[in-house]
Amino acid sequence: MERRVSTHSTLGFVVSVGLHAIYGECRRLYPDQPNPLQVTAIVKYWLGGPDPLDYVSMYRNVGSPSANIPEHWHYISFGLSDLYGDNRVHEFTGTDGPSGFGFELTFRLKRETGESAPPTWPAELMQGLARYVFQSENTFCSGDHVSWHSPLDNSESRIQHMLLTEDPQMQPVQTPFGVVTFLQIVGVCTEELHAAQQWNGQGILELLRTVPVAGGPWLITDMRRGETIFEIDPHLQQERVDKGIETDGSNLSGVSAKCAWDDLSRPPEDDEDSRSICVGAQPRRLSGKDTEQIRETLRRGLEINSKPVLPPINPQRQNGLTHDRAPSRKDSLESDGSTAIIPHELIRTRQLESVHLKFNQESGALIPLCLRGRLLHGRHFTYKSITGDMAITFVSTGVEGAFATEEHPYAAHGPWLQILLTEEFVEKMLEDLEDLTSPEEFKLPKEYSWPEKKLKVSILPDVVFDSPLH
Repeated sequence: MERRVSTHSTLGFVVSVGLHAIYGECRRLYPDQPNPLQVTAIVKYWLGGPDPLDYVSMYRNVGSPSANIPEHWHYISFGLSDLYGDNRVHEFTGTDGPSGFGFELTFRLKRETGESAPPTWPAELMQGLARYVFQSENTFCSGDHVSWHSPLDNSESRIQHMLLTEDPQMQPVQTPFGVVTFLQIVGVCTEELHAAQQWNGQGILELLRTVPVAGGPWLITDMRRGETIFEIDPHLQQERVDKGIETDGSNLSGVSAKCAWDDLSRPPEDDEDSRSICVGAQPRRLSGKDTEQIRETLRRGLEINSKPVLPPINPQRQNGLTHDRAPSRKDSLESDGSTAIIPHELIRTRQLESVHLKFNQESGALIPLCLRGRLLHGRHFTYKSITGDMAITFVSTGVEGAFATEEHPYAAHGPWLQILLTEEFVEKMLEDLEDLTSPEEFKLPKEYSWPEKKLKVSILPDVVFDSPLH
């Protein structure tokens, strides 16, 4: 990957107004560092380079020891917003809306004793997140989580995932190309990520702020941190997180996952119907309209309403973007094609008598969260397949706009399956699925069945979903 670390100087060059606006905010914070070290993409994105961020600036922040803010390195990205205003990367949409994707990323890394220069690996991390945004067109918001499943610095660290929050110092910038806000990456442990999924990201961020070694007021990432906040203060889990889940439910409205479903109501040889999503070398794709509805479902799923609503089949995208508040490392709800293999008007909504759901272990472990944190609070939860264009949405009886009903709880629109579960059945499923929360005692494959409901759930090895037939 071609990059260079350099000092930045604007002397003798005309700096675009988008760049100039962000530089101005940086100079406000660091007037004594006019030429910070930068990681620069040698081949710019608009020239075919792989890295969407033109630059990542790296500043030395002295912190405030008396306020539990240690000295640290402060990284700031340039490229998710519109830097140039000439449509080379971002479409200009006016001054009143977002500039480009509307934000830049920041990261605060605790400075190690004797460290004279900032490590450059956070720049690669930011490039990875930027590639996700550009490829999926899913933007980030404060409180979002990113499941990374690997130490952020490729070491042996327990810090293997991320939360996102507003940068505590960087103020929103108004540019001629729109508004730019600054979202800070916060490194977290697996247990903290799971707590954010089960409750909400903002709640966990507030807990991290109260624990100096886990981030403190400015949420500074320490890659050497060896304990979770729940190990540091065991009362946080029971008194804050568990009570929060019980009171608020979960803000995680959906995930990209390895999953599939089968309609057991029809014989397998009935391949003229689009009932089977996980069998066949040429799986049918979601139509563009269905894809938009699923994306909008995930975007709106975090909005805590007393009566959540699934959007209509053809919602309008705002500014060409939708907001997926539950991103993961590979997460994308974009279909590979903009048109359906089966014309949309020919796909009817079908009521199914019996269904078989299939998940890998990681996505299956989220089923109790889906049931307890979402459906028992009158909300919905969507699994979007990362290995094929299909989706499974669980809905409660309090969700409007669903095509699954209490009379016909299993309904499919093309490859999008909706399953409506009553509160009584959810409680029953939670009892039967209790062992999903103990993965160390889990042996695959595992099957659960509710014959009276004509529902079967299988937890299968990853290799099953990696097969060309899936």
